Amino acid sequence: MTDVEDKIEKVIDLAAPVSRVWRAVTDHEEFGQWFRVALDGPFRVGEVSTGQITHPGYEHLEWWARTERMEPERLFAFSWCPTVFEPGSDYENEPKTLVEFQLEPTESGTRLTITESGFASLPDADRLESFHRNSEGWDGQAQNIAAHVDG
Repeated sequence: MTDVEDKIEKVIDLAAPVSRVWRAVTDHEEFGQWFRVALDGPFRVGEVSTGQITHPGYEHLEWWARTERMEPERLFAFSWCPTVFEPGSDYENEPKTLVEFQLEPTESGTRLTITESGFASLPDADRLESFHRNSEGWDGQAQNIAAHVDG
């Protein structure tokens, strides 16, 4: 696996101030609206957040992620299991990737960089499929957050 296949990176220029984008990324209710997940509670560094996917056709899947970092209006990061979403899974012991949302002010709003890294740590049987599925998924989520903060 090359470095390119180990990391997905999406860069979006948003016509919204950093404070607005930060709220959309870190407030669990707003995050749930554009990401399409009903989270059980707020994001807290070091803690696991759980919930139910609400995207049509995927409502049977769970959300599980551990908040790794929250640097106000700059960086929000969580780790999750990109290969396992089934109810009853042992998420703690599954290989994880790291998702980072980096915010930078621009003249017209905010540049949001979404990065997911760590695919090389996944089992061979899951690695490539997870990378491609999540790459397409982040394309959709980039569109979702843009519509959310611009709307």
